[in-house]
Amino acid sequence: MRRIVECVPNFSEGRQKEVIETIANAIATTEGCSLLDVDPGPSTNRTVYTFVGTPEAVIEGALNSARAAYQLIDMTRHTGEHPRMGAMDVCPFIPVQGVSMEECVECAQEFGERLAAELKVPVYLYGMASTTEHRITLPQIRAGEYEGLTNKVTKPEWQPDFGPAEFVPNWGATATGARKFLIAYNVNVLSTKEQAHRIALDIREQGRGKDQPGKLPKVQAIGWYLEEANIAQVSINLTDHDITPIHTAYEECAKAAKELNLAVIGSQIVGLVPLRAVLQSASYFMEKEGLFLLEEDQKIRLVIDRLGLCSIGPFNPKERIIEYMIQDDSEGPLVSMDLKDFVMTVGGRSPSPGGGSVSALVAALGAALGTMVGFLTYGNRKFETLDGTMRKLIPPLYQAMQKLVHFVDTDASAFNDYMLACKLPKVTEDEIKIREEAMRQALMRAIDVPMKVIRSINELWPTLKELAEVGNISCKSDLQVGARSLETGAWGAFYNVQTNLKDISDDDVKTKLQSDADFELKTTQEGCAAVLLILDERQT
Repeated sequence: MRRIVECVPNFSEGRQKEVIETIANAIATTEGCSLLDVDPGPSTNRTVYTFVGTPEAVIEGALNSARAAYQLIDMTRHTGEHPRMGAMDVCPFIPVQGVSMEECVECAQEFGERLAAELKVPVYLYGMASTTEHRITLPQIRAGEYEGLTNKVTKPEWQPDFGPAEFVPNWGATATGARKFLIAYNVNVLSTKEQAHRIALDIREQGRGKDQPGKLPKVQAIGWYLEEANIAQVSINLTDHDITPIHTAYEECAKAAKELNLAVIGSQIVGLVPLRAVLQSASYFMEKEGLFLLEEDQKIRLVIDRLGLCSIGPFNPKERIIEYMIQDDSEGPLVSMDLKDFVMTVGGRSPSPGGGSVSALVAALGAALGTMVGFLTYGNRKFETLDGTMRKLIPPLYQAMQKLVHFVDTDASAFNDYMLACKLPKVTEDEIKIREEAMRQALMRAIDVPMKVIRSINELWPTLKELAEVGNISCKSDLQVGARSLETGAWGAFYNVQTNLKDISDDDVKTKLQSDADFELKTTQEGCAAVLLILDERQT
């Protein structure tokens, strides 16, 4: 798994194209960094850059962007709607894949120390990187903004974590830290700036002060006016979308606006957003409206529509959802092949892909046939009384189909790992120990994958039994083939477990695995027989 950190520096320049592009180029030309998004705002006079890379690469990318900004941005001339205290106002590091929060804290510490040493500017640590209770959130650190730094930076309680405790007029100060994924989200309101800010005070966690807290935890918000769109916005930072999701922020804004007789006309996601956050909102609207959607792209389109995400500019999922931006190997080499190429590859002079991959594919096809029968029953006027039942039965079959397809490549990868372990050198005692441990781990994985295949299959029998009892009778033979395909996939996985068990040296482990495999195969046989019996006895 690739180690990926996201870095989202915010610079206090959103109007001068040449400055925005120079900073972007400094990031894009940094080795190992992928610039995903540049989002300038003329009214806020601020640009948000989003890029990803390894921990080492994003630190260099952030430093390169700061060096460029130091030459081009003069804070003594800066004005804009957004609170700010520096040319590079904030530079957070966010774990995306294969990286812990602790490692992102280390990124922030190294970046802050190097930035301060090179440019001689004050740097504060915030978020998970903060070591001081009164300097955790950005509003705490940014209080007084750039104009207040002259006196603030010299106070003992506001000594910077790195750099000089003095005011640097052209730069101001920078906050850097580590945090969870922050979603920058704006709700559009046909109102004045003051009315939008009133809504912001109602919903943000801070509220109007200690005695008047707001409604939504993990939410920061202010109101401003977007001159270029001729609308006001409630500008929101969702610092933990698991606690306050996007749709909750939107609906609370809409509720507050309605109480003020104001119109909400959609919303806007600034920068990138995690796929899971969008799917959270999809689940909410599906449940609220009683909708039945399985395809990911349909769920995303629902959210775009319900939140009005295209109200100011287009929302292209491939350019705005971070997982879609960075994916480069979402599908393995085998499942990416066309059918003929896969068959010819299996029939080639290579042991991989072999029986394990074929078993997973056969099982996936069995789940697919079950899914098909469900869809040919759902929405059919003849079976309209079963729509509710099909909404319950189709999802587990659809999800199993996707999961089993994944095992086609996973099984081949497990086999290849074992073969590579076998080829490790075995001359010295240390080499022998390393080889034996690598072989043991690879062998256990080669057993674990087919066991997961059988268990995934066995989770489907209750669903298939109910589908066999009530599903479209015209699809009887399809469901029979599906059941047999799942059974065949389970047998194939069982045989692969058996093949690998003989090389397990620990007798207790071998006995336990054999017992588990026997139990799962018996469950498969009983489940398949039950489904086929129901279908054999059905006439209508």
